[in-house]
Amino acid sequence: MRDNNQELFPLVDEEGRVIGSATRGECHDGSKRLHPVVHLHVFDPVGRLYLQQRPLWKDIQPGKWDTAVGGHVDFGEEIADALHREVREELGVEDFMPEFLLRYVFESDRECELVHVYKTVYEGEIHPSAELDGGRFWTLDEIHEVIGKGVLTPNFESEFLRIMNS
Repeated sequence: MRDNNQELFPLVDEEGRVIGSATRGECHDGSKRLHPVVHLHVFDPVGRLYLQQRPLWKDIQPGKWDTAVGGHVDFGEEIADALHREVREELGVEDFMPEFLLRYVFESDRECELVHVYKTVYEGEIHPSAELDGGRFWTLDEIHEVIGKGVLTPNFESEFLRIMNS
């Protein structure tokens, strides 16, 4: 399995207004074209946080643990629709209530994303798709123990610290 480098993403300004389009390959080639993504942090009723393990075939941060759901917004797609699509595709979950937390710009050496962050408390079954190498619930202490040790994606680490301190 591989990412489709020809998949079309919207290009946006920092307010989220669409100003153009580019392919996945163009967005991830180091050009820093700002494109929107959605993240969902899934907590269970006792406060543990579900993390997905990124597959080794991913072009960004392969094999690392990451936000439960993270995905790109397709060109012409609304943020809420992208969030629900990604949660369904990655975790097999349809019946959840997202709570908006924040929006920010994340920049790495390869890309620049406008991240729309949500959370939910979910007690149903999670069925990770073949897009992931599985996942599990982590205690917050377990997460704090591995921050900075190359286990988690840098994006997740910075976002986790941001939402836990807000």
